[in-house]
Amino acid sequence: MNYSIALIPGDGIGPEVLAPARAVLDAAGTKYGHVFTYVELEAGGRAIDRAGEPLPKETLEAAKRCDAVLLGAVGGPKWETLPGHLRPERALLGLRASLGVFANLRPAALLPQLRAACPLKDEVLIASNPAGKPGFDLLIVRELTGGIYFGERGRSADGSSAFDTETYSRTEIERVLRIGYAAAAGRRQKLCVVDKANVLESSRLWRETAQALSGEYPDIETSYLYVDNAAMQLIRAPGQFDVIVTSNLFGDILSDEASALTGSIGMLASASVGIPPENGSAVMGLYEPIHGSAPDIAGKDAANPLAAILSTALMLRYSFGLETEAAAIEGAVSAVLDTGLRTSDIAVRSGTAAETITGTREMGEAVLKYL
Repeated sequence: MNYSIALIPGDGIGPEVLAPARAVLDAAGTKYGHVFTYVELEAGGRAIDRAGEPLPKETLEAAKRCDAVLLGAVGGPKWETLPGHLRPERALLGLRASLGVFANLRPAALLPQLRAACPLKDEVLIASNPAGKPGFDLLIVRELTGGIYFGERGRSADGSSAFDTETYSRTEIERVLRIGYAAAAGRRQKLCVVDKANVLESSRLWRETAQALSGEYPDIETSYLYVDNAAMQLIRAPGQFDVIVTSNLFGDILSDEASALTGSIGMLASASVGIPPENGSAVMGLYEPIHGSAPDIAGKDAANPLAAILSTALMLRYSFGLETEAAAIEGAVSAVLDTGLRTSDIAVRSGTAAETITGTREMGEAVLKYL
């Protein structure tokens, strides 16, 4: 099979982590008989420097013509003083909205090889884990094209006050909940809706919509938590969670918290998806590591490429339906971690484990070897 992929390296460490991710994807294609054709595009800070805007029209139109989008990262201190509509992050918001990818799936699991990098004690991890082992495996489903990031915003005439508006419709809430329920059905059949319904009117609509929809999924255990409690529960008992569904803002924050429990934000991949087409063609999706552009380590061969590599596995699974190929990439990552090879962000340096600290390129080459 042939697939076209829009490749957006972006800023900071984005190009560095996308290079090994592309190499791994190509190796999987060679091994299993697929051809991946890439269209390299500019967005974020690089696009601002070249075209004066974070998401040029030609980038967006070209991305829409591809089967999926693979993105590195956008942003950096160079562009922090620009007005909001010209910031690199607007490229992400524009891509998500225009591509119709309204649900962001962020899996967070504690791999056994990285147990020592998790800040939680064994007794905490074991107590809440149904498997009775020190670990957790959860999925955060974040609504991606609504809420405060897309609401009306502004400042007073004298600049002394500002506002951002949280707005949601039942349709927006219901469609992302259905993505969450579908995910829970293939996992441990538990779904937790996270909101702030005791304070926010938009959150009350979230809870009302979820309560009405839950009857359609009698086999899924539906629960509810306020976001402040959910943040606490992620620390005290992460194993209790299976699938969390929440708003754009809350999902952004909680998924970063969950990433710290896996050992490093450099390990978390993400998939942004929408409603699959009915004609059997590839499902458009936007795939990216969640770690950001990390300008402080850009160009130093120090970034962890595993989140970007794992994002290609999510692409194979969700956009192309290639489960065997996705599992092969995930298996290669696990095999490399078994050897003790570590980038600095996931290294413990405790003296109790045989670790070899390596850089971006060598880690990518190691995954290629095991694939």
